[in-house]
Amino acid sequence: MDRSILRNVPLFATMSDAQLDRLTAQAAVRRIPQGDAVFEQGDAAKAFYLLLHGRLKVTQVTRDGQQIIVRVVHPGDLFGFTRALSRPDYPGTATAAVDSLVAAWPTESWDRFVEENPHLAMNAIRTIGQRLDEAHTRIREMSTEEVVRRVAHVVLRLAEQAGTQEDDGLRIDFPISRRDIAEMTGTTLHTVSRILSAWEARGLVEGGRQKLLVRDVAGLTRLAEGGDT
Repeated sequence: MDRSILRNVPLFATMSDAQLDRLTAQAAVRRIPQGDAVFEQGDAAKAFYLLLHGRLKVTQVTRDGQQIIVRVVHPGDLFGFTRALSRPDYPGTATAAVDSLVAAWPTESWDRFVEENPHLAMNAIRTIGQRLDEAHTRIREMSTEEVVRRVAHVVLRLAEQAGTQEDDGLRIDFPISRRDIAEMTGTTLHTVSRILSAWEARGLVEGGRQKLLVRDVAGLTRLAEGGDT
């Protein structure tokens, strides 16, 4: 893998050419076809990863057998770095939502990487902090907000993180189903279908088979803030 690939990733942007060369020398690049898993929940954590291209959905299965989507991995995101969390296994399953490309490093390389590259260590800490903040936000939403507001928040986050501007609005640039949104909001498929159908009738969104176009960001924002029913 050429160093220029990492140079374009904000996480590595401040590193020297020599540091990047050491990183790329140990990287293995993998293509992950849509629907395939990079790793499964409970697998021994043998590697950590950087998403170079595509989108991944990270899911967890709870003790009662319920599957939830805990996050979406975007290009430039590190994931699977369980060494930083003192875990020997992966807490979730990372599945390609579209054909994706990842760089992988052996887990045992993590300690040396962060020792030799203080900027990488600080960026990893920021990444962990952001994910904790996102998790706390989702917990607060599910604990205190009605389901319409929760769905609005999730759709807006997806539009911000993975939206492609089109003439009619922001198109989520990877397949997203109503079941996915139900898993991300802790509600049922029936409830999400009812909400999205009502929003389509109002011109807020436009759906399709695993497609979602946000037509009215301001309107969804009012719903998320509880200012519109």
